[in-house]
Amino acid sequence: MARYTGPKARVNRRLGILIYETAGAARALDRRPTPPGMHVRGRRPSNYGLALMEKQKIKHYYGLGERQLRRYFDAVSHKPGNTGELLLLMCERRLDNVVRRVGFTKTRPQARQGIGHGHFRVNGVKVTKPSYILRPGDIIELRGRENLKNLYRGVIANASPDALDWVSFDSENLKATVLGNPGASDISLPVDANSVVEFLSR
Repeated sequence: MARYTGPKARVNRRLGILIYETAGAARALDRRPTPPGMHVRGRRPSNYGLALMEKQKIKHYYGLGERQLRRYFDAVSHKPGNTGELLLLMCERRLDNVVRRVGFTKTRPQARQGIGHGHFRVNGVKVTKPSYILRPGDIIELRGRENLKNLYRGVIANASPDALDWVSFDSENLKATVLGNPGASDISLPVDANSVVEFLSR
């Protein structure tokens, strides 16, 4: 996805949920939870509009482009199980999402930037793709530069990591290990995935 550089607070207010976690965007949502605009009409959106909004939540939250989201949908649509749930679980296994959730960074854009700059290795190999899909047994660690380690130790000290059953995090050695695949309870985004599946199936 081309990096989103627009106003993050407007996205949070438009979608009515904390998508971008920067301090200013979070304050804006708390202060004015209504959609942006001078004269906002209280018209109830159509089913199409609701499904489109749910799709936008997934795209902004995980940093996906339209084509990338549809590739993920195509990859899981032929697998047995709930397609919407499988789609979100695939997004949860992205490297940038795991880097954010274990506490290496405070936001997903920060995680994407760090990965793009080559700060992280997976199984000893430098990975620069935020969309890298992790598998059980993968080990995420920082490159062996002391300045990077000091930088991320400072971030970890002030971060609010999520407790993940499927990833263990060693904050002393700055290492995360993928223990298994995430389950439905591990999905961090509250979204109606089934409406998104119906939208993408058209």
